[in-house]
Amino acid sequence: MPLEPDSTLISSGSYLVLSGFQVLLGSCLLIFSLLLSLLLRLQLERSMGIAALRMVVQLLLVGLVMDWIFSRQHPWLILLMAVVMASIAAASASSRPKRRYPGIYWNCLISILASSFLVTGLALTGIFQLQPWFTPQYLIPLLGMVLGNTLNGISLALDRFLDDLQKQRDLVETRLCLGASAWEASHDLLRSALRTGLIPSINSMAVMGVVSLPGMMTGQILAGVNPGEAVRYQMVIVFMITAAATLGTVIVLLLAFRMLFSARHQLLLNRLSAKKD
Repeated sequence: MPLEPDSTLISSGSYLVLSGFQVLLGSCLLIFSLLLSLLLRLQLERSMGIAALRMVVQLLLVGLVMDWIFSRQHPWLILLMAVVMASIAAASASSRPKRRYPGIYWNCLISILASSFLVTGLALTGIFQLQPWFTPQYLIPLLGMVLGNTLNGISLALDRFLDDLQKQRDLVETRLCLGASAWEASHDLLRSALRTGLIPSINSMAVMGVVSLPGMMTGQILAGVNPGEAVRYQMVIVFMITAAATLGTVIVLLLAFRMLFSARHQLLLNRLSAKKD
């Protein structure tokens, strides 16, 4: 049955606007998960409910902030929001490894800022060729996707490298005693950590379009964009994500290496500490 003119479908036919009542109906789907948790005695009801509430509050706040920023189009406000997003991503990335060292947050922040801002900036100016380049409609969503994937790669790589350093301490120190440099003694650990950090991006690319339809592409199609155009956007975004994750992971591992080995090629495991719960 065709929709009446006063329906929630935009007059251009581009996308369907959800009412608050429809969102409320959608939230009923969460009740299914809560009931399953109760029936199976998973004891996840509280954490699931808190997570859902946090998600709703955070998204509403972000929506209000983005509406305000979009209406002003001021470059400094947009950059401020981008820096805040990167700072939160760095805090999340630095909190995930089981082991820590002094300055781990700043290392994550530098890595995330350098990789995500460089890749997003090159994409906006060189690929999308936006005028102005800081158009928030593009900058903030693209940066958000790049940040989310970069922090995952950084946290996984850091966790693997720090864990391997602790577990293979004897091997590394034996190599150092035999005359190997710090780089030679830990090169295989760094390479293994880098591979670990990039596995999610590689796996995601390998099954994209066959097993999964990514959120960016799905969102554009729901908004009425031609599927072929949505596919082209998605390919560029995946390339951005992979490049940023690779660059960020390399930078954070090099910074961690610099913190945990002295200029005299000594392993400084005394700087490592277990994460406090």
